[in-house]
Amino acid sequence: MSPGIDLDHVAGALAARTPQVADNSQAGRAAVAIVLRERIEGGLEVLIIERAHRPGDPWSGDLAFPGGRLEPGDDGDQHTAERETLEEVGLDLGTARLLGRLDDRAARVIPLTVCAFVYAVDTIPAMELSNEVAAVFWIDLADILATERHCEHQQYPAVDLLGPGHPLLWGVTYFFLGALLRDVGHELPMSVPGARITEPGGKP
Repeated sequence: MSPGIDLDHVAGALAARTPQVADNSQAGRAAVAIVLRERIEGGLEVLIIERAHRPGDPWSGDLAFPGGRLEPGDDGDQHTAERETLEEVGLDLGTARLLGRLDDRAARVIPLTVCAFVYAVDTIPAMELSNEVAAVFWIDLADILATERHCEHQQYPAVDLLGPGHPLLWGVTYFFLGALLRDVGHELPMSVPGARITEPGGKP
């Protein structure tokens, strides 16, 4: 069932609050793009990537948003999110509608602050995946809110979106989705009593 959220609802909710931006010049920074589109049937879809397995990458194989680390030539966090999205999936956000920014989040794995910018696109664009991305998916927000999909991974809340053979959605990506949905009046189910505990790939 659609949660009844549209792009104007998201834009209004994000405009009504001031995001918390971490000032941490001593730590690394990264930025991601949360790309939304309205479904013909109603409701919203969000772009999720499955990262390729790469040695030395702490997020290797994870479900995530397109994004990456701030580089010396970047003109701030937003530029990083847009540059990385273009490099990873071939999506140019220069003409997309910027809906707002979420609160910054500290990564758990390494000392890194992650920033998230929310965009809207009118259609599903053709994409060209880099070797850092194994696959892309447009996920209905209603599926993310479905209680039966929620479980735990490494004692953290997670969502089994894609079933066996695919990783769970968890970590900083889960945090940002939860923050976005909370801003528009929907809480993600946390750990549900009796929910199955799973590992990446859907293995119980």
